Amino acid sequence: MENGSPQTLLISRTDSIGDVVLTLPMLGVIKQWNPGIRIVFLGQGYTRPVAEACTHIDDFIDWKQMASQPFEEQLQQFKAIGADGIIHVFPRQEIARLAFRAKIPLRIGTSGRIYHLRTCNRLVVMSRKRSHLHEMQLNLKLARHFIPHKPYPLSELTRFYGLNKLSALPAAYADLLCSEKFNLILHPKSKGSAREWGISNFEALTRLLSAEKYRIFITGTAHEGQMLNEASFFARTTEVVDLTGKLSLNDLIAFIAAADGLIAASTGPLHLSAALGRVTLGIYPPIKPMHPGRWAPLGEKADFLVANKHCNKCRQGGQCSCMIDISPQQVKEKLEQMIISSLNMRTHE
Repeated sequence: MENGSPQTLLISRTDSIGDVVLTLPMLGVIKQWNPGIRIVFLGQGYTRPVAEACTHIDDFIDWKQMASQPFEEQLQQFKAIGADGIIHVFPRQEIARLAFRAKIPLRIGTSGRIYHLRTCNRLVVMSRKRSHLHEMQLNLKLARHFIPHKPYPLSELTRFYGLNKLSALPAAYADLLCSEKFNLILHPKSKGSAREWGISNFEALTRLLSAEKYRIFITGTAHEGQMLNEASFFARTTEVVDLTGKLSLNDLIAFIAAADGLIAASTGPLHLSAALGRVTLGIYPPIKPMHPGRWAPLGEKADFLVANKHCNKCRQGGQCSCMIDISPQQVKEKLEQMIISSLNMRTHE
């Protein structure tokens, strides 16, 4: 570590795809001001394709694989990374302990975690749950050691995703796209990570969207596809292409990049679509900390719908009436406005 600036920086973010996507701009800003820095990303194995598609990330380490080893082996692997700095973006006590025991010189974490008081030597005072800032802005707060204390508007941060190393889309999926129509991905489920708009609403939306104008694809896991089948979704939406359970994450990223737009709740694919510059429409509840002020999709062609009211009825889980009550007609009209806006952008380029 020269002049207090790490040559190898470890980023610990061991949660979901959307969380990882919203961390990428922080890495881009760090590299802008520290061009020689090597960034190693410690994440869940299933998020590896996102990390490997990002030009800001030099190496990826699978936390689940590491965590399966005895502690002393974990510690040796941690030391072997050669990191002289770590940012605990998603705090985990066991990782904080490893970084401390590995004697990584610079250890950055939030002050709200008691174990960080012992294991970190640079604390950032912030509370994600009580903050009015977007997740992308909160991530940037953790990187203040590496960047000037200048404001970064969200519109500026979206230039730093760095998703420029995409895998080629297999021909079998590329051939499904229609150049004469708007290729729209609907991602109805969220693996329980978000309040959902509801299968019946997505079904009604497919009936509202003209088959002459739209080519509609349904994505999700194989289990989510089964849930949609059990709800007779595909039996009643014969004009859609079922891709549930068929795409690897590499293929999904490439397919989103090749399509024209995507509609979903607050999910990983939604944030991938926004980061890839697609027309992206998110549907959100007006509940903190799940509201769009914290988790909105961010991109030049991204926007959201949210009920304009105060609601806490479904805070503990279950169906969210504030989401369900957003009508398919509202979503259709919003989508069409966004498509027109996107076309206007293209004509002015």
